[in-house]
Amino acid sequence: MESQPNNPLHGIKLEQIITDLEAHYGWEYMGEVIKIKCFTDKPSVKSSLKFLRRMPWARTKVETMYLKMLKNKR
Repeated sequence: MESQPNNPLHGIKLEQIITDLEAHYGWEYMGEVIKIKCFTDKPSVKSSLKFLRRMPWARTKVETMYLKMLKNKR
């Protein structure tokens, strides 16, 4: 396995990102910031994973939100 020292998301699974964001912000806030249906209409980790794996633009937004959350926690 190749090391990626400059990639803060290396080794973090998408499911963990969604779970951490939901625990920190909640679905309602996530749906306000990132306007996608899987966060606003009957949100769940499973539906979010399914959508984000098919839509790279949405995944990028979620990953950016996660990185901002980590930065603010420090």
